[in-house]
Amino acid sequence: MDSSSNLNPLREDISDEEPAPASVFATRPLRPPSTSSSEKYSPVEWTSYFDKEDDVSIPGSNDVFHVYMAGTEGPLVFCLHGGGFSGLSFSIVASKIKEKARVVAMDLRGHGKSVSEDELDLSLETMSNDVVAVIKELYGDSPPAIVLVGHSMGGSVAVQVAANKTLPSLAGLVVVDVVEGTAVASLIHMQKILSNRMQHFPSIQKAIEYSVRGGSLRNIDSARVSIPTTLKYDDSKHCYTYRTRLEQTEQYWKGWYEGLSEKFLSSPVPKLLLLAGTDRLDRTLTIGQMQGKFQMIVVKHTGHAIQEDVPEEFANLVVNFISRNRIGPHGVQIPGTWKPSQPKT
Repeated sequence: MDSSSNLNPLREDISDEEPAPASVFATRPLRPPSTSSSEKYSPVEWTSYFDKEDDVSIPGSNDVFHVYMAGTEGPLVFCLHGGGFSGLSFSIVASKIKEKARVVAMDLRGHGKSVSEDELDLSLETMSNDVVAVIKELYGDSPPAIVLVGHSMGGSVAVQVAANKTLPSLAGLVVVDVVEGTAVASLIHMQKILSNRMQHFPSIQKAIEYSVRGGSLRNIDSARVSIPTTLKYDDSKHCYTYRTRLEQTEQYWKGWYEGLSEKFLSSPVPKLLLLAGTDRLDRTLTIGQMQGKFQMIVVKHTGHAIQEDVPEEFANLVVNFISRNRIGPHGVQIPGTWKPSQPKT
């Protein structure tokens, strides 16, 4: 319908009549310009959110891990994505945090742009060793204070790194939407879930659209930057498919989550558990929470990928966690301490 159409009936123009009061129904509001599906779901480059990317080669192997980096000051927020995701899952979060802290988001093996000798070895031990190796290559023997942030599978990796006590500068641990009891119970359905999802996409735009319309992601802006690196082009089928072959890694799934609660509680650093509201704490975590061993926040109106669905809120929660526990660029800063001024010469 033409935007100039009027919902009120026409009346005669009587000069002696006082003007009628304006009605909110007097005219139809202009319809916003239409956006085609290909434009609405078009990919966005990582440069809109991160400052730089890098490839980290691990000595003594052919493994090369891709990382995205943002910020130059403060403690290091080191982000580990979930199974089938990539480091770009934390894109919008990084852009919000980088004014307060440094951010590194890593593509785990078999994911994103990382390349490894065994793409299917997603064992907890291997992935946790990968994380430590990457941090060592980036920062040598003097890494900054580190807050590990892990989503889903990446949360299990983060907990394992903390439990191994191989990062002396580890100052905090944030686990995102993964609880041992619920995760283990859901594994029997995982193959069916993987097989039931759409497997082939004619374009990247269609994959982004599917992720949003299907409900796996609820934030279009995040999906536009995070989905492209979860795909690869299949020349034989002339379409895009999933980069990560999760269905072929089933032998490792149970190991990701068994014993997770005990390891989480035993990690000797401040801990934060973020849940999307659907998980129920198991007995171990319930007791631990009652004893004040970790902070827990249920984030409402979000799906499993909290960092993508509500990135601003997620970033604020991480920054508040850092502030609450007084984690500075070099470790935990005790309030009231001060550095003596240099003596005048």
